[in-house]
Order: sequence, then C-alpha cells, then structure tokens
Amino acid sequence: MELSNKNILITGGTGSFGNYFVEKILSEHNPSKLVIYSRDELKQHDFQTKLKSKFSEEVIQNKVRFFLGDVRDKERLNLAIQDIDIVIHAAALKQVPAAEYNPMETIKTNIIGAQNLIDIVLQHENTRVVALSTDKAANPINLYGATKLASDKLFISANNLVGNKNISFSVVRYGNVFGSRGSVVPYYLNLLENDQITFPVTDERMTRFWITLDEAVNFVIKTVSIMKGGEIFVPKIPSVNILDVVKAINPKAKIEIIGIRPGEKLHEVMCPRDEYFKVIEFNNFFIITPSILFTNNNLNYFEIGDEVGKQVNDDFEYNSYNNEKFLTISEIRNYLDLL
Repeated sequence: MELSNKNILITGGTGSFGNYFVEKILSEHNPSKLVIYSRDELKQHDFQTKLKSKFSEEVIQNKVRFFLGDVRDKERLNLAIQDIDIVIHAAALKQVPAAEYNPMETIKTNIIGAQNLIDIVLQHENTRVVALSTDKAANPINLYGATKLASDKLFISANNLVGNKNISFSVVRYGNVFGSRGSVVPYYLNLLENDQITFPVTDERMTRFWITLDEAVNFVIKTVSIMKGGEIFVPKIPSVNILDVVKAINPKAKIEIIGIRPGEKLHEVMCPRDEYFKVIEFNNFFIITPSILFTNNNLNYFEIGDEVGKQVNDDFEYNSYNNEKFLTISEIRNYLDLL
C-alpha cells in the first residue's frame, strides 16, 4: 500500500518517532491528510512551529491536522480516526524506571489505550494499523516490557475480530533509537558539553540494539506496504556495547559503575528462543508469526512482498549479545555525526 493520497493517523505523534515520521511523510510522500494525535499541547505547539518553518502554508493548511487527545479517551480517539486509512500507533509510556514506580498509569496508556484504538478501528471498514513495540516486550522483566507484550498480543488477536472488513493489525518491534529523547546518547553528550569527566555506566557488559530514527521510520513505512496482519516485524540491526558508546563520545571519560536500574536487562532480546518455531527470516528482517489461528487462516507468511522467507534453526535467538553485527567505536562516531 502506497502512503500517497492516504489519510494517516499517528498516535503519540509529537514524540521523537512522530516528529521524524511526519516530516518524512510530508517530504517524500503525498498524503491526503496527516493527523497528529497527542496529549501535550506544548509539544504540539512546538511541532506546529517547526513544521511551518519547513513546509509551505498550503501543505500545513491542507494536509496536517493536530488533534489534542489521549489514547485513554476512546471518544476523543474516535473523532480523530474518521476516514483514516492507515494508523501508526506510537503513543506509549516508555521510561522503564517510571513505569516500575507508576505501574497503573503505564497500564492505562500502553494496554487500555491499545484496546481503545482497536475498538475504534473495528468500527470502521478499511484501515491498516501498525503498532510500534520494543525489544523489552520479548521475555519482559520490567513493567514497560510487560505492558508492550500485552499490547502486542491485543493487536495480533484483533485480526480475529475484523470479519469481512478490510482491516489488519501488525506490530513492529525494534531496539533503542539512537539519539532519541530519554536515551543514553543525549545524556552522555550533555555530560561532554558540560566538561564532566565521570560517565556513569550501569554495567560494563551491557549491550543494546541500535537503530536510527531514519531506519526505524523507513522500516515502519515498508511494513505498511507488506503487512498481512498478525505479524511482528523485527528489523536486522546492529548492537553496541555500552563502554564503546562512552569511548566514542569521550575517550578520556572516567567510568563509574552504578549498577543496573530497576527493571533493566543486561542484554536485549527481540526474537526469544522460546519462539524460534514461529520466526521466519528474510534478507533485512524477521517476522514472528502469530501463535493463534485466525478465522482467515490462509495467510502465507513465508511470502512477504517480493521475498520468500525461511524458517530459522531450532537454536535461534535474536539478542543484542549474540548479534552478528556490532558497531565499532569508529562506526558509533559516524552515527554521532548524524546528530
């Protein structure tokens, strides 16, 4: 499915992903309407100002709609989704420590908000939904990951409720977004700018998946075109060691080991070993097929777009520790040049 001439809604549209997604869609595609749904009026104002500096008044007036609302509010969500062809669900509470200390608030947004969106979409006739997930949803040990796992399950099972309507739900799962708000890179760069010598590190063995906003947005856009419904799409992306990130930013930094934070993992997983029998490998991504049967059980997940996938081996696990590709310090510095 092409995104041109489509009505698109992005929830959480004023976040890091939403900012980049909206600008790319307006620059490289030609949507009929682009609805930016979020709950923070200041971020909406700032984003409107930013868009007006980059795009013509005609584009802003004719194509862009800002909608103030929360995914917890089903009635408000229903107003925003009228005539929408494609939904990108990016709204979530994402900070791991905050989720541990505020569990019910995280559940309200990440789980109940997901179900609200599903309920509203099912009232319409022709919509594709791509829900953004996280590596923390695979074998979760923190509340954020657990809520996103529940959200993933909700979106996948929703494909059994569409009946004869042209509606489908899929999930995209990827790792830490390089340079996004709240991530470690801006934090370390701020220490560098303020001439701080001591850089706190939770654990020197820690590894993480690594993806740029451009790569994440491009992958989601591709997913909209090739999705069948019920898949979890997982891009093949490199890993980094946390010490290499520090050395790339400040080779003279003094490392202070502070210990793993509440709910934090040493390594991240995107395709758990327990689910190897559901994983199909393609050139640039994996898909995790649904664990449940759909009413329409004729979907062939081995053929995605122009590619034919292959079943992974029975000892397969895709995690940030055993990843075939690790970024070197030099390569990390190249990424830093993108900021």
